[in-house]
Amino acid sequence: MSATPTRVYVARLVGLPLFDPQGDQVGKVRDFVVSLWPGVSQPRVLGMVVEVFGRRRIFVPMTRVTHIDSGQVATTGLLNMRRFEQRPTEALVMGELLDREVRVRGSEVTGHIYDVAMEQARNRDWVLSRVALVEPARGFRRRNGQTHVVEWNEVIGLTGSAPDQGATQLLGTISGMRPADAANLIHDLPRDRRIAVASALDDERLAEVLEELPEEDQVEILGVLDSERAADVLEEMSRDDAADLIAELPPETAAQLLELMEPEDAEDVKRLLSYADHTAGAMMTIEPVILSPDATIADALARVRNPDLTTSLAALVYVCRAPLEPPTGKLLGVAHIQRLLREPPSTLVAGALDDSLDPLRPDMGIDQVASHLARYNLVAAPVVDPDGRLLGAVTVDDLLDHMLPENWRDAQPDGALHG
Repeated sequence: MSATPTRVYVARLVGLPLFDPQGDQVGKVRDFVVSLWPGVSQPRVLGMVVEVFGRRRIFVPMTRVTHIDSGQVATTGLLNMRRFEQRPTEALVMGELLDREVRVRGSEVTGHIYDVAMEQARNRDWVLSRVALVEPARGFRRRNGQTHVVEWNEVIGLTGSAPDQGATQLLGTISGMRPADAANLIHDLPRDRRIAVASALDDERLAEVLEELPEEDQVEILGVLDSERAADVLEEMSRDDAADLIAELPPETAAQLLELMEPEDAEDVKRLLSYADHTAGAMMTIEPVILSPDATIADALARVRNPDLTTSLAALVYVCRAPLEPPTGKLLGVAHIQRLLREPPSTLVAGALDDSLDPLRPDMGIDQVASHLARYNLVAAPVVDPDGRLLGAVTVDDLLDHMLPENWRDAQPDGALHG
């Protein structure tokens, strides 16, 4: 293994790209797997959990790692694509060791782990060598307690159950992740740890993460929140995602949460729930970019620059008569982002409309919606009622979410990936 430092801290490696010998990125490092046997030799680092194909997590043995530094990790290039399955004798550093409460042997020092160091032994195996922990803060003026870095064998509490394990350090690690990446990390945690970490997120961040989690995780996490907070989190979610989640809840729970939500938000969700499954009405989002006919091209471009918009939602603006909240006044037409970029900014957006595009009806089935988007080469399309009022828009993202099987994130082929 060339140019590899003698000691590296694991939390600093999480999120780094994984490269093959040709310099092509094949995944991202998400965790490290260690063998923790009480009362035996130094804990051995068995390998990394690596995320490939966006969602799939595989195991990469440390024997396949050729280089580690502060910016990347490199491998021999041959990866087994079988999904990672944790064994009973294994522990995940990020998922199970971070935030664990431990005690320093022969002292009064107790604290929570915020990182662990690993290094290569003489036999070339990677082993845990040091543990970094932080004591609880003491006094009103101290925001953080004293930190310690000690040898692994000076720590008591690395193995066994940790019923009071917090989430502070892991939350710090995932704070800068994209919602989808944070959801992946949380999904792969043990159940109790997953619930503890998700519950510790603020409402807005939890809503973003819930939108990216499988339905069973969504229901599980929402079920442990008190009703008031669950309603607050649903209000932070996009209306179509909130409706999909509420549809998975027991009827009495769904009714209670809708009652606790703000009336306007609850009304939007109820409207989406009124449509039959796998129809345009059930799939649509009710938060597309809607403008009045007297808006300018500059107004439209400013709206689609919103970084919170998905690519498909930013591809079209919908021009309607007042009111501009769905259900709107009459839909006059849509303007494609490519057309907007070719027009002078001061031009009215109404002059750049594509009024030849047939809108979707809310009762159209999923196959009809797919055919419509394919026929016109669209990534989004408006949904209107019989009076031509805009109800929402179906995007290709919405369509794929409903067309793919429930476990589509996990349905990657097994085999090997060659660098």
